[in-house]
Amino acid sequence: MENKKLKPTTLQAVSPLAVMIILLTVGVGIFKLRAEPIILICASFAAIIAMRLGYTWEELQKGIIEKIASALPATLILWSVGLLIGSWMFSGTVPMIIYYGVDLINPRFIYISAFLITAVLSTVTGTSWGSAGTIGVAIMGIAQGLGMSLPITAGAVVAGSYFGDKLSPFSDTTNLAPLAAGSELYEHIKHMLYTTVPAAIVSLAVYLIVGLSTKSSTVTTESVNIIQGQLSGIYHWSILLLLPVVIMLVGSVLKFPTLPTMVVNSLVSVVIGVFVQGFTLKNGFISMINGFNVTMTNFDGEILKDITTLINRGGAVSMTTTTVLVFCSMGFAGIMSTSGMLDVVLEAILKRVKTTFGVIISTIASCFTVAFVTGNSYLSILIPGELFSKIYLERNLHPKNLSRTLEDSGTVLVPLIPWSAAGEHTWQRL
Repeated sequence: MENKKLKPTTLQAVSPLAVMIILLTVGVGIFKLRAEPIILICASFAAIIAMRLGYTWEELQKGIIEKIASALPATLILWSVGLLIGSWMFSGTVPMIIYYGVDLINPRFIYISAFLITAVLSTVTGTSWGSAGTIGVAIMGIAQGLGMSLPITAGAVVAGSYFGDKLSPFSDTTNLAPLAAGSELYEHIKHMLYTTVPAAIVSLAVYLIVGLSTKSSTVTTESVNIIQGQLSGIYHWSILLLLPVVIMLVGSVLKFPTLPTMVVNSLVSVVIGVFVQGFTLKNGFISMINGFNVTMTNFDGEILKDITTLINRGGAVSMTTTTVLVFCSMGFAGIMSTSGMLDVVLEAILKRVKTTFGVIISTIASCFTVAFVTGNSYLSILIPGELFSKIYLERNLHPKNLSRTLEDSGTVLVPLIPWSAAGEHTWQRL
């Protein structure tokens, strides 16, 4: 006989969220502790409340497994991004972009260039993480060589990456938002232009003004020449090094599956590294899994710290920390969702909604709440989408309004949350 389940009270439902906010604020924000153990503590607290409501551990475990399973496709892409970064460093693709980019990009327009280049790449590839972790890394290297502000450049890279991600038909969140809201994909993308394009125009204006008012005199031409000299001493430049970029673009245009495209791209990059750079196949495979290291090149001489910081990166293993964070977040979300506590929190918000404006604001607040406590863009789209879909129909609001609101708030906020998967991945890669 199935145990009788009690509906959580508002206090019971809010308690795990309040505990998480307090612990994350104090632990991560003040004492700089790891977020994963804190999330596990909060998940345990939520599990205790759920069991008092009549839920068994087997039921909660099933909910956790279902949430983790829902995140596995994104996790596989995350690992493939690690493969791609390590192999692009091994082949010399990113270093060559840095080498020639220092000469081609005007320092006054570096911030605009960072935004536009990553926006185009993420639009055609459908991955903000891949854009920030590959071309974004190259742009950061160029900015470093020109003596420009790295924080501003990183902000432009992230903004451009997520601009393209939001409008790409190949993006997981862009497909997920209309699915949750009940609208159509390209209808959703078209509706997104009303908010995304004005934001992009304002951003470009700011980047132009800041760029024109910034001087790049902090790094001398001699320093730039040293960086270029070391890169050219480590790698051999060839047009073949751009083949991985072409493969990525062609695969996206022809709508090849993202994961196989990235894996094949990584293998091709390793082959390029072997035949063009003269590196060993063994080190190529190591680069894919553990990341590239400059010691693989047998470069004779002392290497600048800036060079090692730039190219010693990538590999599937580098994504392990982010993967663990995703699983911890999914564990907490699974318990909150299975026990109905998250639904009670969102229902409490809906009781105060009286107008159409209030519906929109409540949707945004709900997306922010889920994103903040779970650090997961998928949950911040799916859960509010399921909850608000009927409300929008009852108020004669087209589902595309809900899908746009979900993506505007659920997708964009997550990379700004330090303990989220997207936040940790993006900023660590840059």
